Amino acid sequence: MPTIARPSSTTIVSATCVLVLLREGRAVLQPIALALILSLIVAPLVHSLYRRGLRRLPALLAALALAGAAAAGTAAILAAQLMNVTAELPQYQAAIVRKADQLRVLAERPLVWFEAGLNAVGPLSIDGDPGQRLAQATAGGQPVPVEIRAPRPSTTETVTRLLATAWGPLGETGVVLVLLLFILMEHESLQDRLIRLAGQSETSRTVRALADAAQGVSRFFFSQFVVNTTFGVAIGAGLALLGIPHAVLWGALSGVLRFVPYLGALCGGALIALFAAAVDPGWGAALSCLALYAALELIVANLVEPKVYGHSTGISPLAVIVSALFWGSLWGPVGLLISTPLTVCLVVAGRHVRALEPLSVLLGEAPDVSAAQRFYRRALSGETAAIVRDARPRLRRAGFARYCDQILLPGLALAAAELRAGHIAAGQQEQLRRTVADVAEALAPAGAPTHGKRRRQVSLLDANVGAHLRQLREARLGRWQGPLDVPLHSIVLCAGLAVERDELAGELLARALRGAGVDARSITLPLPYGEHAPEKAGLLATVFIPFPLQDTLDAWTAAVAELRAMLPSTLLATIRPPFDQDAAEPAAVQPHVDVVLRSFEQGVAFVAAAGRAGA
Repeated sequence: MPTIARPSSTTIVSATCVLVLLREGRAVLQPIALALILSLIVAPLVHSLYRRGLRRLPALLAALALAGAAAAGTAAILAAQLMNVTAELPQYQAAIVRKADQLRVLAERPLVWFEAGLNAVGPLSIDGDPGQRLAQATAGGQPVPVEIRAPRPSTTETVTRLLATAWGPLGETGVVLVLLLFILMEHESLQDRLIRLAGQSETSRTVRALADAAQGVSRFFFSQFVVNTTFGVAIGAGLALLGIPHAVLWGALSGVLRFVPYLGALCGGALIALFAAAVDPGWGAALSCLALYAALELIVANLVEPKVYGHSTGISPLAVIVSALFWGSLWGPVGLLISTPLTVCLVVAGRHVRALEPLSVLLGEAPDVSAAQRFYRRALSGETAAIVRDARPRLRRAGFARYCDQILLPGLALAAAELRAGHIAAGQQEQLRRTVADVAEALAPAGAPTHGKRRRQVSLLDANVGAHLRQLREARLGRWQGPLDVPLHSIVLCAGLAVERDELAGELLARALRGAGVDARSITLPLPYGEHAPEKAGLLATVFIPFPLQDTLDAWTAAVAELRAMLPSTLLATIRPPFDQDAAEPAAVQPHVDVVLRSFEQGVAFVAAAGRAGA
């Protein structure tokens, strides 16, 4: 994964200026953003009509007409149904008034109790009673009632007030539609301009970014349409089962209102509860409808939407919520409505523009982190259980050798690089060693414990991980990690220098081989040990030696020479992992061994092939 550049002071100042511009220029930027997002939604329909033989302008006008007709028809049907419901409301007027009085009494009762409590503590001292002052002011005569009536507005004033109220939304809608029309007409030209700005060498990347953005926004609105439609159907069916009139209308209205984030859901629930309270003499229907709506809304908002919208847009579920808060605070309800499409565009841009890459990493659905990097992060934090839980399925599919090649050893290589750079504190080193030992012991156990012996505890502070793991196996299986009365050429020896890297690599390889059914054992060079019996050399089939580093090449060469002199008929093999940056030159190593392999998995296959050839 490429390293993300740290933000400089210039970047911070530029980001601040962009935020101020978004906040102060929203009157201009909102219609443009709405028109651009609508163009991404309508563009697939325009292209479909264009491929069917229509010319560009007729296809554009037809797509706009179809979309406008669908929106206008839905609005007209809902408006007509709402007018029918409104016409029926007077017959429920008595119930509404009675329940309003009940709610008022319930709302005032806590205040009455609070006032009574204050009066019980002590009377409040005020400058006279208002009623007494009014009586004193009107002594000698009765108060004259005065009624103030506002003058009845004329027809001109009424029309003017209505136009003034509707002019703002109608004007903004007209501006958005005009911008949408011109953006669709200039679609090809705008793409050419963006490609020209990006440069000729970035043509493929720019085209791919535009396609990704359009596809992401289209997927989001399609997913939103499916979720809201399903929600509306569920609400309508539930209200019908509860016996609420016009259940289809309220279900459709619930689905439509949910296109307005947060506020739409609240308004839909409030309207349904109010209507249920009007049609039912008691409170049972209102409470049942409210409970149904709240339950479905909680399920959809907290379980369905974050997963569906996150997977359909390529942004994480948390980013969906954060983007709604961010754009809603900047642009109000319009920001809430277009928050997810705008965030999708930013995430797509971050995948192709290096300056915006942090946005793609923070908001994207899946962070660009390898399994080895995730293992290393968890190992530093001591998350052994999480590492083991994720490793189990891999082990069932491929075995411990491949897990070492793809995750464990690359993760340890990252740790070694940071250790050389001095970035790992002493406490983190201890935690890392402990986690690696626990993971190796959990995924590739040392073997059956020796009866009558208790597992010997080895301090990780005094011994490296490889020595610790080998001592655990010796505590369970004996000094030689198994019996010596075995057939000739049946033991594979994993030998390494007395350094932490070699001992850990040798012990992990031994465990990977044992997991494949090979009698593998690990030791530390140089040989021989004092208690070694020369006649036992015939038991060995292959000796694996970790590939040396540049600074340990001389010691490695001397140890291998002694090993070759002791075991002239034994195959010597080494494994050079591709991620080892400080490894010695292959030309300096190859003359001293019989074979150079590239992975633990190749080592297991090599031993299996050699065993079949010997048999």
